[in-house]
Amino acid sequence: MSALRRALRHAWRRSWCLLVLVLMVGLASDPASAHPFGAPQQIEVAAMGDHGVRVRWLVGGSDDLTLLGLSLGVLPEDRVMLDGAVTYEASDAATMAEAPAFAGYLTERITVTQGGQPCAGEVRMTDDLAAHGADVLFTCPGPVGTVAVRSRMLTDLHEAYRTLASGPHGQKAVYDATHESVDWTITAGADSGSRSTSPQGAAAMSVGRSALQQLSVVGGVLLAAVAAGILWHRRRGRKA
Repeated sequence: MSALRRALRHAWRRSWCLLVLVLMVGLASDPASAHPFGAPQQIEVAAMGDHGVRVRWLVGGSDDLTLLGLSLGVLPEDRVMLDGAVTYEASDAATMAEAPAFAGYLTERITVTQGGQPCAGEVRMTDDLAAHGADVLFTCPGPVGTVAVRSRMLTDLHEAYRTLASGPHGQKAVYDATHESVDWTITAGADSGSRSTSPQGAAAMSVGRSALQQLSVVGGVLLAAVAAGILWHRRRGRKA
């Protein structure tokens, strides 16, 4: 029995060492690492007149906005700390809102098609990019009905980024690196968008998912280590 206890204790220590190593490698793999498991970004899809579609994008975390600015060359590299963390400053949102590179990124990563035909898009900034997001306004060839909205926002920074999307009539969707396009049914007329999930609610959902994912990884590592310890003890017993 004492030999089994020693084997389990040894396996436990090795599992924690392995876990720490995995976390260190993950944190150090990208100096200006993204935060795809933080509060998720959002888009709101709405009608805008008879031929128009409004897609509003809202960033999940302010540091994600700074990270995007670094990637586009809009913000200075001193936003990255020595430990790889990205620091957000209040002026970052205003700088990004005025940058043509950011407007170009929005119209490249968010597109709308109607019956296979592209809808022309232009960017209109809100009064506060960090809090209220940015609008991409599309004009389609015909009266809006069913349109395909494609979003690839931030997935070029990290494939784990997700986007919570909402639209008229309670429609919901989730965009990610493998699900970039969703069909939306829109009634032509006045702006028919729905209110997005509150930042607090979205953050709570994301944190909950992230915690479960991390716990499952830790649990899997520990279980594997314990199983390895038991197997090692049995093999040693047979050899004896």
